[in-house]
Formats: sequence, C-alpha cells, structure tokens
Amino acid sequence: MPSQVLDRQVRHKRVNVAGVDTFYREAGHPGSPVVLLPHGYPCSSYEFRNLMPALADQWRLLAPDFPGSGYTREPPGFQHDFDGYSVFLERFADALGAPRFALYLHDFGSWIGLRLAMRRPEKITALIIQNGDIYEDVLGPKYAGLKEIWQMGRVEGHARLRTFVSREHFRDEFLNGDGPDLAERIPPDLWELHWPLMTEQRRENAVHIIYGLQDNLAWFPRYQAYLREYRPPTLIVWGPQDGYMPEESARAYLRDLPDAELHLLDGGHWLLETCLEEAAALMRKFLERVHS
Repeated sequence: MPSQVLDRQVRHKRVNVAGVDTFYREAGHPGSPVVLLPHGYPCSSYEFRNLMPALADQWRLLAPDFPGSGYTREPPGFQHDFDGYSVFLERFADALGAPRFALYLHDFGSWIGLRLAMRRPEKITALIIQNGDIYEDVLGPKYAGLKEIWQMGRVEGHARLRTFVSREHFRDEFLNGDGPDLAERIPPDLWELHWPLMTEQRRENAVHIIYGLQDNLAWFPRYQAYLREYRPPTLIVWGPQDGYMPEESARAYLRDLPDAELHLLDGGHWLLETCLEEAAALMRKFLERVHS
C-alpha cells in the first residue's frame, strides 16, 4: 500500500493520562504540526473520524474521548466540569508530545478548549471555531428549555434533566432541529452508537454538567476577553441551521476577532456530517497559511 495512503489512515489508540485510561484517534505524521480536536456533547472523538484523514497528509490530528465519554474509562474522583476536562485536555496533549497546536472549538469542546487557551495561551497557534457559542445575547431558541431548568432548584432541576438525558434526547441533540433534507444526511450511528455507552454514572455526569451550564455563562465575557487580548489566527466555519447557535452566534465572534475568516455553510450543528468536503477545504487553506 502506498505510504501516502497510510499517512491518511486513522489509528485508534489508548494512553494513560494522569491515571486516566484514555482512548484517542490519531492521524498524520508524528512530526507534523498538531491540530487538537476536543469533542462536544453527546458525542466523542467519533465526530472527527472523517475530518482526520482529510487533513492527515500535512497535519497530525489528535482527538481524545474525554473521561466518561466514548471509550475512555470512567475514573473515580474525576472532576466532571469544564475546568476538569480542560486540565485533562492539556495533559493529553503533553502526553502525546504536542507542546503547541491549532485548536478546534465545537460545542462543549469550545469552552473546554478556551479554558486551556486562557490558562496556556503560548500553546495556541490558531483556532478553528465551528458552532461553539460564547455570546449570551445571540443564543438560539433551543436554550429556552435549558433556561427554564436553570431557574429550578438543584434537586428539581437535576430530576428534570434525568428524564431529559435519554436515547430520544441524544437523537434530538444530533438532529438539532435540522430540516428534512439535512436530517437525512445525519447518520443515526451518532445516537445509536453513543447512547448504549451511557452508564448510570455517565447520565449523572451529564445531568451535573448540563445543569451547571448556567455557571458557564458567567465565563462568556472571560472567553471574549481572551480573544480580544491574544487575537489568535481564527477560522470560523459554521452551520447556521442550529437551534442553539444560529448565524448570529457566528457573526458575534467578529466583535472580538475582526480579522477572523468567517464562512457560513449549508449545514447545522454537526457540520462535519453534512458539509465535510467544503469545511475541510476551508480548514486546509487556513492551516496552510497559519500552521504549517
């Protein structure tokens, strides 16, 4: 088999990250510039399975499953919040010998990645932002249900969320209000494969994290301040058919990153499932310019 083909293959591996038995996907040559791919909810590194070989000829792509997600073990005593995941992500990059990297920001991974960037700005060479919100005034209509739950007390709110975290909820999250044409292009594998991995402990973790999203809103101005101060080279590639993060959520980034490159594609929240070729081409041009 030609080496060019081998270089694009995704490898599936495990590594010990500060005591966490971690599953991750890797593609590309070990000496290439690194692109770090933290996943969103309710997904795993699986969301990057098609993007990785598309860019592996020039970059080394690393995508871990966070603790308690995908195939990474459920470690006792792990801090299941955005700070805990952020520290884990930094330790993962260190364990894989990646001192600097371009960072992909999507869904929950946006807040995890930005907390890492705020803590260690010298590690960040560039940002690729794809449907990750940090502007409260332009949140989409799907946040309305969450805001109702956040107004409940913790006990009541957690009880409500336990009924919410279900197989049907996973399906709704992956379809995310997509129209019929777009929904037909979202593979059911996303929820059919991820839901069976949800143990009772993982459900409780999800309930805790989703209820705690209200506290993350207070971080939004801090994320924005980081962008204004450091102005990392940034590509914004966005699916505007997103009930949580519509077009306005993408354009809001230009307030703090006026030089960012913005592209709105004909897709939704899980853009890599429906617009992979177009998105990957934009990423390639951007990364060749700023991270090669």
